[in-house]
Amino acid sequence: MIAFLFNLLLAIAWVAVTGSASLHNLVFGFLLSALSLAVIREPFGGKGYLRRACLVLSLALLFLKELSLSAWKVTLTILSPDMKLKPGIVAFPLTVTSDFEITLLANLITLTPGTLSVDVSADRRTLYVHALDCSDPETSKRDIANGFERKIMEAFR
Repeated sequence: MIAFLFNLLLAIAWVAVTGSASLHNLVFGFLLSALSLAVIREPFGGKGYLRRACLVLSLALLFLKELSLSAWKVTLTILSPDMKLKPGIVAFPLTVTSDFEITLLANLITLTPGTLSVDVSADRRTLYVHALDCSDPETSKRDIANGFERKIMEAFR
């Protein structure tokens, strides 16, 4: 977060020095300062600001992909004449540990059509997820673990 704020500050400084307060110049200054931070921070043991930003962007793109795919599946399910539903609750064992990671995972699941995060166990090791189609719970668990949970761990650890 500090690196992002410093990057933003450098981009604003770039706009002030060049004297052109356009959106294009601000974006260019942001990219230039991000590159500068990457070059400076990496040799001194920085966590890789650009790498983390790419991982967060990858998580956002995965969410958009899952959002569109699940919205399409829910639409097809609702419009089908027989509507073969097997709703149920799946107990998903958590690998993420921090409150932020658990909350982010639960929110991403809830925002995806057809699924809803119901509760987290008291020991914070299990997330209970209601699914519109729970015909294969193991596949649902594997999809969450290999999708959202893996990307969250990559981006925020």
